[in-house]
Amino acid sequence: MKLLLRVAGGSARRLCTVAATRRRGPGRRLGIEGNIAVGKSTFVKLLGKTFPEWHMATEQVTKWQNIQASSSKEGSSFRSFGNLLQMIYQEPSRWSYTFQTYSCMGRLKAQLEPIPEKLLKTREPVQIFERSVYSDRYVFAKNLFEVGHLAEIEWIIYQDWHTFLLQEFGDQIALDGFLYLQASPEKCMERMQRRGRSEEKEIQLQYLEQLHTQHENWLIARTTEVHLENLKDAPVLVLDVNKDFEDNPEEQDKLMSKNKGQEKPVSWRRLLAQGKITVLYHFKSRYAGEGICEVSIIWHSCLWSPSSGPLFVNTWIQ
Repeated sequence: MKLLLRVAGGSARRLCTVAATRRRGPGRRLGIEGNIAVGKSTFVKLLGKTFPEWHMATEQVTKWQNIQASSSKEGSSFRSFGNLLQMIYQEPSRWSYTFQTYSCMGRLKAQLEPIPEKLLKTREPVQIFERSVYSDRYVFAKNLFEVGHLAEIEWIIYQDWHTFLLQEFGDQIALDGFLYLQASPEKCMERMQRRGRSEEKEIQLQYLEQLHTQHENWLIARTTEVHLENLKDAPVLVLDVNKDFEDNPEEQDKLMSKNKGQEKPVSWRRLLAQGKITVLYHFKSRYAGEGICEVSIIWHSCLWSPSSGPLFVNTWIQ
């Protein structure tokens, strides 16, 4: 059974989200996915302020910008080997494989980290990862191969060790679901230009359009060929972040509560009892309590067929 959850807006302050229960171990582990400059870092910071008891594993951009290694046997001093982020944008055909290898290993290390001590004291421990080993392959590396920046032999080698590592570590790195921050490529381009990261000044809209398509194919249309069974039906919470929310508290609150549909509310408990969904995981906000959050659910049931298109039901998690 496949489950996709699509939110009519996205807010950190009143966030209710979902996760499957396939992964062993305490708590929930969720990956935040989205295009370049979609607002992931801003969203993660907002989550951290709203839910200080959660653990946020942020993307290690500063490491990409300054690759370092020990320059002595004692390891007391380090030598810089350059800005890998700048190198991939300047010479993508030369540095794509190097960058994707390094970035994926960093994501793997983050997902392998033991549960932080502060989470051991919480009733419902939650870990948030800014991007994951999955988007590294099924969005970024895949796109680099398709546009010709990764040679076929590099793509084959990348997939070989990626598959091996994910199978080897299994549940240790598995995520319970994804939060997909969705915005148009044009909006991402606008935000990218506004933040002014020097390495990104040569990025064209076409590249953001390609990455947007890769995200949509993987997380929405589900047309990307994935090689892990537990990833094929991973739940996805889609947050529309086309409206700027960084400095707009009203928008932060409004996005999640916005009611786009007019259909009659349906209790998730009823859907669960009917077997139309597997598990809904309700996060309570300390700001909004257990207030009502509007979402839409797409599910694949015995009454649904691909020819009929997605089946939407507006529902309230209550």
